[in-house]
Amino acid sequence: MVRQTITKLIDDIDGTPADSTVTFALDGERFEIDLSDENAAKLRESFAPWVAGARPVRGAAKRTGAGRSTGARRSRSTSASEAQAIREWARENNIEVSDRGRIKAEIVEQYNNR
Repeated sequence: MVRQTITKLIDDIDGTPADSTVTFALDGERFEIDLSDENAAKLRESFAPWVAGARPVRGAAKRTGAGRSTGARRSRSTSASEAQAIREWARENNIEVSDRGRIKAEIVEQYNNR
């Protein structure tokens, strides 16, 4: 028996088909939202003035409520449906990816930056 699972993204704002999942962070919390290309462009446009005045932070430690650093980095696990979507995208783009287990961070990053 052959089973095919299809993951369909729905725009979290207007309910239309979504083209991608957009990830962003604010006040130390990471967020994801599924958006159409049009709504993703609107989100990025609304963030543009703030991003232009900001500086990138790499490998920052998580902050506690009192503003002290815990030294712990937040990890983000990939859901099964997201992992499947990443694997399908990677194969379509001739990127070698395993059928099971953890997906290499650079592949996930490429997928998120597409």
